[in-house]
Amino acid sequence: MQSIRSLLWIGRSENLARTGISEAPELDITWLSTTEEAFALPANSYDGIVLDEKEVEPLVASVYQLLRRPHCPPIFAVLPSSSPPDAMAKLLNAGAREILIHDENAAGPRLLEELLNRLPGSTHPLESTSHGSASKSERLSKSAQITPSEAMQELEKLITRAANAMATVLLQGETGTGKEVAARKIHQAGPRHDKPFIALNCAAFPESLLESELFGHRRGAFTGADRDKPGHFAMAQGGTLFLDEVAEMSPALQAKLLRVLQEKEILPVGASRPQSIDARVIAATNESLADRVTQGEFRQDLYYRLAVFPIDIPPLRKRTADIVPLANHFLQSYGTREHKEECRFSKAAARLLQSYRWPGNVRELENEIQRALTLAEPGEIIGPRLLSSRIVGLLEPVRHIPPGQETLRDNLESIEAWLIRRALSHQGGRKAATARKLGITREGLYKKMKRLGVE
Repeated sequence: MQSIRSLLWIGRSENLARTGISEAPELDITWLSTTEEAFALPANSYDGIVLDEKEVEPLVASVYQLLRRPHCPPIFAVLPSSSPPDAMAKLLNAGAREILIHDENAAGPRLLEELLNRLPGSTHPLESTSHGSASKSERLSKSAQITPSEAMQELEKLITRAANAMATVLLQGETGTGKEVAARKIHQAGPRHDKPFIALNCAAFPESLLESELFGHRRGAFTGADRDKPGHFAMAQGGTLFLDEVAEMSPALQAKLLRVLQEKEILPVGASRPQSIDARVIAATNESLADRVTQGEFRQDLYYRLAVFPIDIPPLRKRTADIVPLANHFLQSYGTREHKEECRFSKAAARLLQSYRWPGNVRELENEIQRALTLAEPGEIIGPRLLSSRIVGLLEPVRHIPPGQETLRDNLESIEAWLIRRALSHQGGRKAATARKLGITREGLYKKMKRLGVE
């Protein structure tokens, strides 16, 4: 049996009546109109405090005021659905336990459901009323359905056409957009689906090894070659070879790849006779190959061979309608593996996920969901507190600002330095890659590092 929770509601009484919170049998509600009145009551006699205001700043001020009291119970802030994402960041930074999103135009007990789900120790009390008689498996199946955006619907059409053709496909998109996933879909939907799909990251090997990985080698071809080894082209015989980060190939290897595409045969390292191959090539890059051709860093003739059927995969920030469905898909997938199938996102967490730009695209989103699940308890509703600081906002770099630093310029420089250090860390200290990621020149990065004292 669900125990009755005692709550102190501070704010608008109309929401209590309109949403059915005041009549909920699971709750014992004490209502006050202002925060000042709450100081006359013993705070530790409540399971939680709910703050309900139309404006963000009074909410933030109320959170700060209440948290000065010892033994203050968890504070739940109610925000209108029209509030900007930074409003949530301000409230969380002030110390609010959870954010409840309230759509004032929606009828029904939605705010009540949000509140009951977010209370500590909640066991999902409104499950039967909000989902009817749907079984657990039905709910999980529904949450995992990915409703693609218009951009992804167009992409699926291109993938279907590419699968039914024999042309070489060039997939272009930022890191983490799912180029290998698209390549596998093309392979699985085509006539070669029962043959091997072999993937090779061209950036993962130095030139001396990449040639052997591509074309194979004969015993004695070089030091350490103690036996014959088939290359990826041979392993993909009859199937598909996926060449990721093809822009990282050296000019010498580009010439050899061009010959393979033209002649349909490979020459393993140390071999005297070529070997016929039958493998469909799908290439991928996170850069513009056309720009690399213009800069003289990629062969034009090879570019035309690879880009017979080019497909651009849009970044996640340009298809925001996919973010929450994808997050729910990963939540179900990893939740089953971690035995946390009942975990769900709160409305506030979902809004934060949708408002973030996701520079790492789908891969970053997947990692974020895995992290949140690791922190969550079985059956817990995942709220903003379980999301990374970069999702909530610039809270982490703001926390790194030295105390007493008051001027706007000094504060901005502290944040800028933190962002540069983080980018350098993500790029393994590579200055050129860091500059590209930050959208500045390498010379500009060096100047900023020197001025900000970043090592």
